[in-house]
Amino acid sequence: MCGFLVELNIGGRSIMSKPHFLDLLRKSRRRGPDSQGWFSNGSNLQFGFNRLAILELTAAGEQPMHSHNARYTLVFNGEIYNHLELRRQLDYIAFKGHSDTETIVACFVEWGVIDTIKKLNGMFSMVVYDKDLDEIHLVRDFAGIKPLFYGWDGHTLVAASQYDQIFSHPSFTEKSIDPQVLKLYLEQHFMPAPFGLYTDTYQVNPGEIITFTKNGQYNKTRYWELPKTSIYSVIDRKKASQYISDKISQSVGSQLLSDVPLGAFLSGGVDSSLITSYIRDYTRNPQVFTIGSDSQKHDESARAQQFAEAMELQQQIWQLSATEALSYWDEAMASLHEPFADFSILPTYLVSKLAKKKVTVSLSGDGGDELFFGYERFWSIGKNISYQHYPEIFRKLLYGIDKYTTGNKRVNSVLLAPSQGKAQQGLHSRFRKNWLNEIAPHLQDIELPQSYGVYQYSNTRDIRQLLCNMRYSEFYGMMQKTLRKVDLASMQNSLEVRVPFLDKNVIEASLQIDPLLSYGKGEQKQLLKGLLNSRIPAVAEEKVKKGFSVPLTAWLRQDLREKVSEHLLDADLSRFGFEKKNVEKMLSSHFQKNEDLKWPIFTLYALTKFR
Repeated sequence: MCGFLVELNIGGRSIMSKPHFLDLLRKSRRRGPDSQGWFSNGSNLQFGFNRLAILELTAAGEQPMHSHNARYTLVFNGEIYNHLELRRQLDYIAFKGHSDTETIVACFVEWGVIDTIKKLNGMFSMVVYDKDLDEIHLVRDFAGIKPLFYGWDGHTLVAASQYDQIFSHPSFTEKSIDPQVLKLYLEQHFMPAPFGLYTDTYQVNPGEIITFTKNGQYNKTRYWELPKTSIYSVIDRKKASQYISDKISQSVGSQLLSDVPLGAFLSGGVDSSLITSYIRDYTRNPQVFTIGSDSQKHDESARAQQFAEAMELQQQIWQLSATEALSYWDEAMASLHEPFADFSILPTYLVSKLAKKKVTVSLSGDGGDELFFGYERFWSIGKNISYQHYPEIFRKLLYGIDKYTTGNKRVNSVLLAPSQGKAQQGLHSRFRKNWLNEIAPHLQDIELPQSYGVYQYSNTRDIRQLLCNMRYSEFYGMMQKTLRKVDLASMQNSLEVRVPFLDKNVIEASLQIDPLLSYGKGEQKQLLKGLLNSRIPAVAEEKVKKGFSVPLTAWLRQDLREKVSEHLLDADLSRFGFEKKNVEKMLSSHFQKNEDLKWPIFTLYALTKFR
């Protein structure tokens, strides 16, 4: 895992001096503290690289790396899990080392850039320069695990692993805030691809290649996309369980390849426990890492300990009181190199910090909820599938009848949404509309970017099709926020996190399974729960999913009250179009316990903190 920076100028504009370029590269030093590399073509192009050495610890794995025929130059952040398989197809090449980077540049020579990318199974973001065609390619993995930001103003292209490297470049420091993206951030609490908060700044989409030509033209190619349509073929539960078990096992096995110590996060939930059980099949006494809390609402460390004992794992538990956890608040917030507002970044930062003391690579259970229908919102919207076609006045009547609703008003709101997609989108937004209009009245009539079509799908009465629609939206919606959180928190600790559920073969296998084998009778993720129970029957089935979070409501009224309010009220709110008096009103309402406004408060705090 690493951090890179690339600058290309077209039309005679000068590139940065090497010292200034390397200063900008240092912003991502924590992503790659082991070595630094630099390359320039001597005129209009330069590459910089900070390396976290995982495979091939010698100079044979350093970047930027050139192909043996000198045509291609590559900087690459991530891991390719099938690179040894690809090497076997290139047995005529005398490789210098065993890094996956060297495999990739050899594949470019053999198959070209786009055909090579389609063959890769892994997590990656990369920039490739083709000297013969004088083209540069920006490439991101199919699931969006690794980030790739860029700025383009028609003359200067800057690509980087961190967003702050883009808007700190001289060509982009004075850019204005895009009001559509600002509203999108406030509603979704992060900055989804392909958008950037500042004009002329962007992200590469998951599964996308963007090619810039020598004359400044560019084109975008989507080489992989999760289908919305229902394409399942496996309908027998026993066969489905064995099928997905085999794929997860193969994924975990391929992701254990490392020249440095490796472990896993173990939260006590279904997904991390299941991944850990497969690691145990390949290696004795793997190391696992757990964060404990004195908040019973959020603590699952006792359950994690049960799993660790049942599997005979080497478990490191860091049991923290609220006061101890809060002492790391500023450290965790320092990882925010972009607008990002999920306060579970604190426990994610802490478990990464714990793991880094023992290992350089950790596996996680992220992706299981999205692929196998693990969230309550799948059930909430699915339960009301038939009501969505009724007139609004009828749905409002149902909203007031307990029989048709849950105890959660936010979940019940799906009955009032104009469409299933809008219902799903609304469940992701914790910034209440009345407060959004109060804080940002100038955004009230601003539409979200038209190209943000994650939640745009037609209403359906077919429950399987609805689940597939929702899976697509979760995959390209909130899963991207989770992946950003993990990347930000782990890279701040120079820790690589791998995600076995998001192996390409596991993803594609999940699409072959009847969605109703995972979803039904109000219980989510039945298939994975059944797998876990069959593999570790000694641990009782999970009753309530607690999640991985912190008691921010109380913290903002007590320990964090002064820190957060002082920061917000001292910040330059006017650059976002916010008025100080309205922010004061929001803080006061939360402090006086009139409302629980932790989400909008933290969303504003994170926005003003990252720069």
